[in-house]
Amino acid sequence: MIAAAMHPESDVTLTGCKPEHLGTFPDSFKKIGVHFEINGSEISITPNGGINPVSIETEIYPGFPTDLQAQWATLMTQAEGTSTVTDNIYYDRFSYVPELRRLGADLSVDKNKVTINGKNQLSGTSVMSTDLRASVSLVMAAMVAKGKSDILRVYHLDRGYEQLEKKLNAVGASITRTNQE
Repeated sequence: MIAAAMHPESDVTLTGCKPEHLGTFPDSFKKIGVHFEINGSEISITPNGGINPVSIETEIYPGFPTDLQAQWATLMTQAEGTSTVTDNIYYDRFSYVPELRRLGADLSVDKNKVTINGKNQLSGTSVMSTDLRASVSLVMAAMVAKGKSDILRVYHLDRGYEQLEKKLNAVGASITRTNQE
């Protein structure tokens, strides 16, 4: 849902979903201003070209998941305005911030909170993933960056996202996996 919201070129329908497992995430997602519809096990996302800044705080389930805070911060780099991501579960889960900065994002960390000043035109460069969540957030950032990006150490990504590049390419991304990991 987050990746689809960042890429307004096409509508995306996710199939085989279990919306009842999303907890409060849809409440936060609704605030960004991107239209989505849940119909049984399908979720359709229709980006409108604009993203509202929305601050979140992670909580235990059913609250906003700590496992999505890196992706949310990446989404907020494309929002018009300032937002924050506060992680109340893991206070040191911001290893992706320096890498997003390398792409041109305007983020700052203070203890367990990252402040994101959007909207940023990201520019392709070489970045290094440090964990599973950072990996997918860097892929999402690279998809909106101008120019080519190289994401190193994607073996982290493969632990949680099966054939991600194939799935994203099917909806308009241009991702090539090389053996230079």
